[in-house]
Amino acid sequence: MSTKTITLGPSQLALEEPMYFRVETEGEIVAGIDVMAGQVHRGMEHLVMKRNLYQNITLLERLCSLCSNSHPSTFCTAVEEIAGIRIPLRAEYLRAIADEIKRISSHLFNSAVIAHITDRASIFKQAMEVREIMQNTKESIYGNRMDLAANCIGGVRYDLTPESAGYLTKQMERMKEPLDELYRLYTTDPALRERSEGVGVLSRQNAVDCGVVGPVARASGIDYDVRKKSPYGAYDRLCFTTAVETAGDVRARIMVRLREAREAVSLIDQCLVAMPAGPVWADALPEIPAGEAIAKSEAPRGELIYYLNTDGTDMPLRLKWRVPSFMNWDALKIMLIGEHIADIPLIVNSIDPCISCTDR
Repeated sequence: MSTKTITLGPSQLALEEPMYFRVETEGEIVAGIDVMAGQVHRGMEHLVMKRNLYQNITLLERLCSLCSNSHPSTFCTAVEEIAGIRIPLRAEYLRAIADEIKRISSHLFNSAVIAHITDRASIFKQAMEVREIMQNTKESIYGNRMDLAANCIGGVRYDLTPESAGYLTKQMERMKEPLDELYRLYTTDPALRERSEGVGVLSRQNAVDCGVVGPVARASGIDYDVRKKSPYGAYDRLCFTTAVETAGDVRARIMVRLREAREAVSLIDQCLVAMPAGPVWADALPEIPAGEAIAKSEAPRGELIYYLNTDGTDMPLRLKWRVPSFMNWDALKIMLIGEHIADIPLIVNSIDPCISCTDR
């Protein structure tokens, strides 16, 4: 059979961002693929050099919509490491709450997109309705449905009053039954299972070779979560189970995200119970000395790493980040080979790629 080359993208893959592929096909089967990045390059690593450390907190939150809290939080951790700043205990729990709220919203959005691609409109609507509980929660607590503006160097910019903490507790209670129902639907729905089981398989060895992270890695049997392996903030005081599947297919990646969403609700509940009283930011900030630091966190899509180099001024000498999608993109060249062309959008979305923070 002769090989034909087709192009897909940059805006036809059910993504909220542009992604561009050159695909070699044999009939209806994918024989080779080349991912062409750079569709939304914004020069972010250049822009951060033109702003001081405090201004960059706002800029970095705009790197990515669904992981927007993880970027400034990890950046602030790097600055605090260089300056020797210890944030208050209450702030550690408040950072964890913000991170887990964003994790739930991110995972539900991806699960809904998968249902949309597989023509399960009713499940798509149900997943988005459950996510709307979290969107309303973010708007009520942070004043915004997407960028929370929760972090600052030395702590956080928000606090929970007894009333807002009670509201958050009730919202988490509202999430539990719908999340269980969604998990049941994604587990048992025949159409979803037919489209996702055995599709886009990434074996454990291939996952290790590609260096994938986050739900993509855990769906292939790799038990790695930064919150467990290198605890930061309040996570060494919280109890949760790492969601791991072994099939390595599209369905396994969905199941990992839904299980993590349920665990995130538990983590928020634990934070609300264990969070001590006290300040939410350091009383006084020292001068940021010359130095360098690496900070990492478990963003919704996986391990996020920040490298910061300072020269004693409030301007960064160098700031660089490695986002989880950068690692996970490479695995598409394995997942897609031998699959039907019609399944490309499904498999691509199953790694939950963030184009903007990868192209940056």
